[in-house]
Amino acid sequence: MSEVKYVVEVKKVDKVQKVPKEILDEIKGVVGGKMLTNMRKEVISCPICGGEVPFLICFTCKNFIRRVSGKVHCKGLPLT
Repeated sequence: MSEVKYVVEVKKVDKVQKVPKEILDEIKGVVGGKMLTNMRKEVISCPICGGEVPFLICFTCKNFIRRVSGKVHCKGLPLT
């Protein structure tokens, strides 16, 4: 099992976050429409990137382990 290095809180924002089309297409088959709309209004403070990142980008990251109770568990490995 993967070891959790970071636990990051998911924050709600008012505006829909811009996410690359490839990521949206990848997620559309997994997540329903209403849930996808809600997820597009969430951001995290990424410890790897060093800034705020839309949750959907975090969700497709190789460091993403799980999301539990509004918190994201992250492996914390460097991105290539």
